[in-house]
Amino acid sequence: MHSAPVYLADIDRFLQASLVIDRYPETERGGIYYPSSRPIHRIGLALEPFSKLSDWVLENQLDALWLHRPWQLDLAALPNDFGVLTHHLPFDESLSIGYNQQLATQLGATSDLEPLGYKQDSAKNGSVLPQRPLGMLVDVAQREFDEWLDTIQELFGGYDRAEAGHSMARWQPMSSRVAVVGAMTNTLVREASERGAHLYVTGAYRKPGQQAVDETGIAVIAVGHRRSEEWGLQALADLLQAHFPIECVIREPLPIR
Repeated sequence: MHSAPVYLADIDRFLQASLVIDRYPETERGGIYYPSSRPIHRIGLALEPFSKLSDWVLENQLDALWLHRPWQLDLAALPNDFGVLTHHLPFDESLSIGYNQQLATQLGATSDLEPLGYKQDSAKNGSVLPQRPLGMLVDVAQREFDEWLDTIQELFGGYDRAEAGHSMARWQPMSSRVAVVGAMTNTLVREASERGAHLYVTGAYRKPGQQAVDETGIAVIAVGHRRSEEWGLQALADLLQAHFPIECVIREPLPIR
């Protein structure tokens, strides 16, 4: 673990490496939103600015802030020399529903992660950036669909929708391979099924994937975008606290209606 005083630049460099931000266009990389030179002992983590944010910062004696969506942040309301970090797309793809080692571990993965689907962008100069996996396939201990619902409920605090598919030709009640993907398209659902997955975990249930669900019989659990983001905040806190001698304070989420 990092033992010297921790500064905003240290956390920024660590997250650049952890989130592999060189795969993203410069406009999507995030990083230091507002610089600071103060040592960091406590950092606040929140999805976006909220009312009485400045009070929360003072009450929790925070030295810096990380935001997923910083666009409405009032910097004038924050203390002097108070640093702010932000990551949007890299957070969504690496610490939410997608190619995510921490999530694979919590789902009980018994195999290495296999990438499922790719996205690729270009830099300003036209050069092609490295590919980014949209999701992962993992092998897991066998369990029934209802047990998977309990697992998702425990990890994420609920889910938006669950479907077991409508074709019995391919459905098996015991699932030993799971796809976790940050999108739901016809192509991705079919690829997951063809590669042996019987359960497709995603953020939001999307109509373009419905025909593939019907025809393959694959089960689907849509966690919900907000729930997956809130899980990601805790994953980010775990990541930072494992590497730095700092305390992460997570903004308590509002109830999901």
